[in-house]
Amino acid sequence: MKPSIVQKLAQLADRLEEVGALLAAEGATRDMDQYRKLTREHAELEPVVALYHRFEQTQADLATAQELLDDPDMKDMAQEEIESANATLAELELDLQKALLPRDPNDERNIFLEIRAGTGGDESTLFAADLFRMYSRFAERNRWQVEIVSASESDLNGYKEVIARIAGYGAYSRLKFESGGHRVQRVPATETQGRIHTSACTVAVLPEADELEEVNINPAEIRIDTFRASGAGGQHINKTDSAVRITHLPTGIVVECQDDRSQHKNKARAMAVLAARINDKQRSEIQAREAATRKSLIGSGDRSERIRTYNFPQGRMTDHRINLTLYKLDAIMDGDLEELTQALINEHQAELLAQLAE
Repeated sequence: MKPSIVQKLAQLADRLEEVGALLAAEGATRDMDQYRKLTREHAELEPVVALYHRFEQTQADLATAQELLDDPDMKDMAQEEIESANATLAELELDLQKALLPRDPNDERNIFLEIRAGTGGDESTLFAADLFRMYSRFAERNRWQVEIVSASESDLNGYKEVIARIAGYGAYSRLKFESGGHRVQRVPATETQGRIHTSACTVAVLPEADELEEVNINPAEIRIDTFRASGAGGQHINKTDSAVRITHLPTGIVVECQDDRSQHKNKARAMAVLAARINDKQRSEIQAREAATRKSLIGSGDRSERIRTYNFPQGRMTDHRINLTLYKLDAIMDGDLEELTQALINEHQAELLAQLAE
């Protein structure tokens, strides 16, 4: 392992001891804000330092085994221990390198999931509904909460557009690579001659901002319009101006919300979505500048990029960014996304490790 990495790990071990002492002191003074901050740092450092201590112990075991090589009676056993220690060291070194990779500050956040029907007419709206169900089932498997913020339904009970908030620890880390173009190949329910059609939807995954102040939304730069909601909802929703449309004038971003009877609640939801979209726009601009010098293997997050194909006749899903094909489409559409999301995370980590090695 590089000396610089060993030095960094030693510093983290020292910091863990320091944080432990500070936690004891802060617990006594009852400064809860500082206590929570230190608790979070301790939880992040502890597994990394534990790996480092295992690495050090394995190095010590290796040195002991090497000393026994000169003993004829112990040579065979020592050789086995050396081979085992070297294999363990290689695994621990890789794990430590991953643990030291830069963390995405948004990984732990809740998300806004936006799905929009694209080419394919009614079939694309049905596919949008299928995608929403897929992500909702994945959220259920992780015990995350799903709340529809806004939805525009089609005549066939599909979605022209649906925006949902998914709340749960690590939601962004698991779903952040879902942004992009999703293509489906299947025989539509409306097809009478059994022909396979190709339709598409776009998916956007945006981390929820903790506070609106994070994105510095100037009240003078937004226009808020209220109007009567459309669609189902009973007499009240259609007879009062409860729906809200917010336009961010500098960027042209428009957000509508009409799912609640309360104009106040619709406005709050729309502002939260607006904050997430502005954050995403700022982050995308930074990524675009970085991509000019190095293209990410995972993709830049460009929404026009086709990232995945769902082929129903063959029962397969193919992610084009990492050339991964899985023949379990029924399970995937039922929310079994763990293998797929982990493969995308692994590929991203592999690229970051490659950058560190340069």
